[in-house]
Amino acid sequence: MPLIMALCVVVGILIGTFYANHFSGNRLNIINSGSNRLNNLLHIIDDQYVDTVNINSLVEKAIPQILSELDPHSVYISAKDAQTASDDLKGSFFGIGIEFTIREDTIHVQSVIDGGPAQKAGLIAGDKIVSVDGKAFVGKDVTNEEAVRKLKGPDKSKVKVGVLRYGSVKPQEFEITRGEVKTKSVTASYMIDDKTGYIRVKNFGENTYAEMLVGLAELSSHNMQNIVIDLRDNAGGYLEAAVQMANEFLPKDRLIVYTEGRRSKRNDYKSDGRGAYQKMPLVVLINEGSASASEIFAGAMQDNDRGIIIGRRSFGKGLVQQQIAFPDGSMIRLTVARYYTPSGRCIQKPYDSSDDYQKDLITRYEHGEYFNQDSIKHNGPQYKTVGGRTVYGGGGITPDIFVAEDTTNVTSYYREASMTGLIMQFAYTYTDDNRIKLNTFREMQQMADYLVKQNTVEQFAVYADKRGLKRRNLMIQKSHTLLERYINSRIIYNILNEQEWIKYLNQDDKAIQAALQRFYKK
Repeated sequence: MPLIMALCVVVGILIGTFYANHFSGNRLNIINSGSNRLNNLLHIIDDQYVDTVNINSLVEKAIPQILSELDPHSVYISAKDAQTASDDLKGSFFGIGIEFTIREDTIHVQSVIDGGPAQKAGLIAGDKIVSVDGKAFVGKDVTNEEAVRKLKGPDKSKVKVGVLRYGSVKPQEFEITRGEVKTKSVTASYMIDDKTGYIRVKNFGENTYAEMLVGLAELSSHNMQNIVIDLRDNAGGYLEAAVQMANEFLPKDRLIVYTEGRRSKRNDYKSDGRGAYQKMPLVVLINEGSASASEIFAGAMQDNDRGIIIGRRSFGKGLVQQQIAFPDGSMIRLTVARYYTPSGRCIQKPYDSSDDYQKDLITRYEHGEYFNQDSIKHNGPQYKTVGGRTVYGGGGITPDIFVAEDTTNVTSYYREASMTGLIMQFAYTYTDDNRIKLNTFREMQQMADYLVKQNTVEQFAVYADKRGLKRRNLMIQKSHTLLERYINSRIIYNILNEQEWIKYLNQDDKAIQAALQRFYKK
């Protein structure tokens, strides 16, 4: 019996030493040779690190860093941000239905969505929300993120908001039943003149195509003979929405776009010939803020010689992302393919250097590309359109007609007034102080004419001087038109709506003027 016990002890020691050497004292071997080094690393940190580590938090920080090594558009979206990210393209969300701004640590209701829960409960533009569910909500805790978190919520859920209304000293309480709030991606649709229709597309979401069809139908009822599609500053969205839109303007069997990747075989998207606007003269407006799905649409029109592209070179995003959800509600958008325009060009700009990629638009500005077409640098080969015209890849869609950014009357005073947010703040203050009078206007032009007579630029100069922007009379005089345009447009936006705001800005827009010249050139 003593001999057997001694043998067992010796065997136990040998086995323990073997496993200790391989799985404890030498764990780095696992990291260096294992097939899942990252997972093993996390286990080792959790098991042996000197302090307690929140592994979930560590992973949350590590995933974005890993994805950033792939390309600029493969990203991680946390669980708390995932819903907002989806809402942007879905075309609706559940909430109370207001557009707000935060001034002086207080939520100011800028506009109330027609037919939304807030309107039904009695909220109006100009109201200040000072409490939510019986608790004060003012001060440093009031941020956009926190406001959205408190005001959005599940369908049919209720929220109580305390509102301080203009002319009142005591807050009123409103109980609002949250519901579905529709958001539009087609933010303007109107006739520029007797023959030319205009449609502004802000992004490409689930409802974009349907909204565009409604806009086109309405414009057609006004004898539309030409159409301008404005995709400036449209950062993209769903590829399918861009394909549906392009199909409306192309004859049958025209290639719209194709995608291809290492694990994704080539997929061609072609027109089916059912589009109702295949022959109508078309102009597409783009700029350096037009990306992804915007470039798919513009590239399809350009390569098929279907429309004229006017503006400045687009952003240059030719990568296709697939959305992959995790069980905790978070998700990644992983690049799985590249998209190519009908001529075969991938318009993705280089991303070898992350720093250069992020600063690309600034670099373009410094090189003078916004002001001179000859400054555009193409780093890709030449391609041919259906009609034999030369187009370029490797860095965005280059317009057929270049429109420079107008900086003729820009001064340092105007730049500071814009970048510090003082113009926006003044516009909100002016709107609140004059809301009764401004609410009597129903049309943009009437309000614009009234505001000119009020000399809002002079009122702004006084306002800004009291808030640290020293008055510069010569600069104000030089930038007067720019200041008046910016100030008055924001007031119009606050009182009317986004379409009227866009109509006001388009009155002297050089890209719009170039489009009209193109239509009537014949």
